[in-house]
Amino acid sequence: MNEELKTIKELADELGVIKQTIQYHVKFLPTKNRLKNSSGAIVLNLEEQRFIKNRLTKNRPKIDQKSTKEPTKNRQKKDKEISINNVLLEQLKTKDEQIKSLVEAQKQIQNLLDQQQRLALQDKKLLEEYKAENDSLKALKMPSQETEFKHLDNQYKDEMNALKEHLETLQEQIKVQKRIEEQEKPRKWWGLWRK
Repeated sequence: MNEELKTIKELADELGVIKQTIQYHVKFLPTKNRLKNSSGAIVLNLEEQRFIKNRLTKNRPKIDQKSTKEPTKNRQKKDKEISINNVLLEQLKTKDEQIKSLVEAQKQIQNLLDQQQRLALQDKKLLEEYKAENDSLKALKMPSQETEFKHLDNQYKDEMNALKEHLETLQEQIKVQKRIEEQEKPRKWWGLWRK
């Protein structure tokens, strides 16, 4: 390829500017005989290169060759930093979204815990009410120990009295039976005159 022809990228590297700057100034060139290299990239001849250089030098003060290479390196570093910053910003946005979703999940968990605590308190109150009601029913059903002892004591006394009466009636019956047996016994002959 001819040494006089340069691509937009080559010219941008030579002048220490970004490719978009050169593309901006190419717009002001006549478009009738635009040349392209074998890969299809636009190439600029010497006259077009001078035209762009003149436009660039009008916009900024002249700098020697050494200093033009340094801004290119600095610009590349800045471009890398900008791209890294963009990546970091995207990561921060992602992290912010994740934090939002975690905060929402935490709020939901907190609400569920609050509901669980409220339900546990309600259950505790209901259990206390049921216990109180159960105790009151037991008090109605079961007599106190004193009453129970008195009842048992009275029951034993009644049974004892009934047994005594029964015993007395049995003793009476035995006496009666003995009298009857004595009267029916044959008397012995030698005891007849003793009477």
